[in-house]
Amino acid sequence: MRVIAGTARGLRLAAPRDPQTRPISDKVKESLFGALGERVADARFLDLYAGSGAIGIEALSRGAAHATFVERARPAVAVIRENLARTGMGERASVEARSVEAFLGATTAGPWDVVALDPPYAERTLDVPLDRLRAHLAPGAVVVVKHFWRTPMPTGAGLAVIRSRRFGETALTFLEEER
Repeated sequence: MRVIAGTARGLRLAAPRDPQTRPISDKVKESLFGALGERVADARFLDLYAGSGAIGIEALSRGAAHATFVERARPAVAVIRENLARTGMGERASVEARSVEAFLGATTAGPWDVVALDPPYAERTLDVPLDRLRAHLAPGAVVVVKHFWRTPMPTGAGLAVIRSRRFGETALTFLEEER
């Protein structure tokens, strides 16, 4: 696993040794950031279910102003901190060692311009995190969910699907606030 583009391009990232954590492939990461395009530059980026931190670190490398990483698994939190140190991006990042639901229910941080969710495939519903997330979005924000392709996206959370792309068993679904 490596950083694909930007100031940290080519740097290798560590991955947690947890079978629950699935690192994002370069192909999926390229597609994700290709679709986000210029939205990443100067953005406040939120990486939920952060795992190794690869998505948020890619955003920082591509010019995001700040990234917040939320991960509850202690070994993964240690890997995120290691990867931030390895890439020299720690001063533009914060790491929250708690569950996504607890973080979104208690945080006063934000608003975020770009949010990435990469929940475990066993997480079959995203209703609660997406519901809580809405209060923390900047106007015009985009939310990207990396998920098992058969996991249905919730309706009624005030977010509408604007784009979806499938890569084998993995899918990326892009959401924006309904107008």
